[in-house]
Amino acid sequence: MPASLTRPTPAPYLAPDETVVLFDGVCKLCNGWAKFLIRYDGDHRVRLATVQSEEGQALLAWAGLPVDTFDTMAVIRDRQYWVRSDAFVEVISRLPAPWPYLQVLKVFPRWLRDWVYDRIALNRYRLFGQYDVCLMPTQDHERRFLKGQP
Repeated sequence: MPASLTRPTPAPYLAPDETVVLFDGVCKLCNGWAKFLIRYDGDHRVRLATVQSEEGQALLAWAGLPVDTFDTMAVIRDRQYWVRSDAFVEVISRLPAPWPYLQVLKVFPRWLRDWVYDRIALNRYRLFGQYDVCLMPTQDHERRFLKGQP
């Protein structure tokens, strides 16, 4: 399987060359990841959307990913998307130094990276907990979240 998957049409809700990270809005680990991206993405190269949001659901459907079970993060840009460990490596590459150095993880075979990713993803609620509902972004962070018409 290639590092990125391609669709015939551009992703809905995204401007050309805009990158969005889809994450589980009730997962405490995933929310921590979103806060990390907000903190370290000073150039605003990455937008965010929860998989439970209208935008997230539309993007999942566009990529052909499940819209009712959320066991992976997805990164979407234009006609491409990445999941699992490839999504992590792709989004890390968009951040300022020193974070792109974590791309060194690509030296490990995808099956191994995905196996580790899956162990964390499938146990994230048990290990880190979950919220009863999706947390709403603060007013300061709201502009980082994808909103609008497809």
